[in-house]
Amino acid sequence: MKRTAVYALTTQGGRLGRRIAEKMDGDLFLPRELAKAHGGEPFDRILDLLEKTFAGYRSHVFVTAVGIAVRAIAPHIRSKIQDPAVVALDHRGKYVVSVLSGHLGGANQLAREVAAITGGSPVVTTATDTEGVVSVDLLAVQEGFSIDNHSAIKAVNKAILNGEPVQVYDPESRLGGDWSGIEWSSVAEEGDWDPSRPCVWVTWKIANPSSKRLVLHPPVLVVGVGCNRRTEAKEILNLVESTFFAHALSLSSLLCIATIEEKQGEEGIIESASHLNVPLFFFEASRLRTVEVPNPSVTVKKHMGVYSVCEAAALLKAGAKTILVPKTRSRNATLAVALQC
Repeated sequence: MKRTAVYALTTQGGRLGRRIAEKMDGDLFLPRELAKAHGGEPFDRILDLLEKTFAGYRSHVFVTAVGIAVRAIAPHIRSKIQDPAVVALDHRGKYVVSVLSGHLGGANQLAREVAAITGGSPVVTTATDTEGVVSVDLLAVQEGFSIDNHSAIKAVNKAILNGEPVQVYDPESRLGGDWSGIEWSSVAEEGDWDPSRPCVWVTWKIANPSSKRLVLHPPVLVVGVGCNRRTEAKEILNLVESTFFAHALSLSSLLCIATIEEKQGEEGIIESASHLNVPLFFFEASRLRTVEVPNPSVTVKKHMGVYSVCEAAALLKAGAKTILVPKTRSRNATLAVALQC
């Protein structure tokens, strides 16, 4: 997916749009007659253009009236989870309005970035921003957490805005950010929370969400993988999914996959990482040999020159001393899970 699309309808707007597109490394779209004279991608009708571009860019900048932007994007809006960031500004760049996906999509931040380019002022209307308090969904995005149940965001943010206490279950202190000005109470044990009050629940385990319990999954689980040559991705993925399910681990907390460098050309591992949308790391055998593992294997040593691939790779990448899930195997693959320190 491309980063930024910039749209303008007038000559003056086109000049400003070009400056924004150049600064943000974006694509500029102009009416056909303006595109001929000033460059940019030509279009005939902006409504037709948005059918092609809306889902293809992470952010959209309209150098137009807000109403034009709203009418152009209206048929394509789905949900705050899926929609890209949209901002609109006047052709002088004086006011940059956050139009769609202020928090999760990043439109509020986009408005600030565009305003910095134009010398104008960002206009942000989301309640938590106007009140100067943190939004829990924005905090989750900033920390790289996955939100399990977006429906609970409203209850938590409402409590924050009203100055009501918010329960926080975060036993490993994974949730950073600025909580100043928020009344919150720590939940020490899983069974201690009050289901009648809003709660932010930070965990790498599978959790049952509710309308008032917002479940956030931090990316902290490292999967180490070893396999025979030409092992199919399907087998590796099945092993990952079944192992996570058996140990009540959330796939939303998967940080990455790690293995030995000899597997750099192993398509099954590469495809698995791509399917799970996580990075893939390779370690030299000499580094894996330095890691103490609970299940060393003479067979693995014979073929790979190390006593462990999956456990050693998981521990090394996670920076951990103890394994969370020891070596588990399928017919052609092995897997271990470590918790990032």
